[in-house]
Amino acid sequence: MSFDYIREIPKPREILAAMPLDQELSEIKRKRDLEIKAVFTKESGKFLLVIGPCSAHDEDAVCDYIGRLAQVQARVAEKILIIPRIYTNKPRTTGMGYKGMAHQPDPQEAPNMVQGIKAIRRMHIRALRDSHLPAADEMLYPGNYPYLEDLLSYVAVGARSVENQAHRLTCSGLDVPVGMKNPTSGDIQVTLNSIQASQTPHTFIYNRWEVKTSGNPLTHAVLRGAVNHLGLAVPNYHYEDLMTFAEAYLKRGLDYPSILVDTNHANSNKKFTEQPRIAREIMQSRHQSTVLREMICGLMIESFIEEGGQSSRGRVYGKSITDPCLGWSDSEKLILELAEMV
Repeated sequence: MSFDYIREIPKPREILAAMPLDQELSEIKRKRDLEIKAVFTKESGKFLLVIGPCSAHDEDAVCDYIGRLAQVQARVAEKILIIPRIYTNKPRTTGMGYKGMAHQPDPQEAPNMVQGIKAIRRMHIRALRDSHLPAADEMLYPGNYPYLEDLLSYVAVGARSVENQAHRLTCSGLDVPVGMKNPTSGDIQVTLNSIQASQTPHTFIYNRWEVKTSGNPLTHAVLRGAVNHLGLAVPNYHYEDLMTFAEAYLKRGLDYPSILVDTNHANSNKKFTEQPRIAREIMQSRHQSTVLREMICGLMIESFIEEGGQSSRGRVYGKSITDPCLGWSDSEKLILELAEMV
């Protein structure tokens, strides 16, 4: 077999012991988790914003950005709960390109996954310490989750992973909300199947153990648009799309039916400057339907300090090296505007 064994990955318990989360930050996260959970259980009328860079490639810039988010959070606390997006694993459609800090802690240097795991944990801890806002990350590899399990308040499963059995079963054992994106095909039944699977108890192999889970009732849908057979983006954030999906969702009888809408990706055709317009349309749709107002509980927005994007070799501080993002001034303006529309 053509595998070269480069270095052994430390076990999660070894990394957590070497880089522990202190009790004060654990308590901050616990309280925030309860606030976020209350949105999904409909005990709270607050609105969620999962917002941040497409990929977190620079610890200093990410923590700078999240510090800014924390200041805005204080201004909109009565209406909005902000969950910083700190995505440290990136799916690559062709397998090529920057795969995230977990693979490559320095985009200018060779991959080193041992250092990458340490780097992403260090960054998440620093961001939480600086901002008191526990973050979201994408579950690209279920086996990586234990390295951050005490830090994350939200987990996303991407469009290319949502049909994967390991992702679905792993999410059934999480105690934080999990957003299941619609697949790139846009098939809404795939999304609903994934939610149902994750809300169901399972027995399976996880981290070399036979484990049993109780099911995760906080698993929900994320609509991110689709791509048709010609490779053209097909949005699913319009009123009619949302109503069709909501009706199919309710027919399943799943726990706490909830929807977040991704304003970028195929919904914007990666035209990042369209995100504010799309966000406003979604908020207006919520006001047109009691069903949508009840079910649409948040948005996902790609945003960083500098607008746009650059190559993975780029060195512009606070600028995405994957998908282009909304800049800070427009992001701050949008958050304040959304608070008025909740």
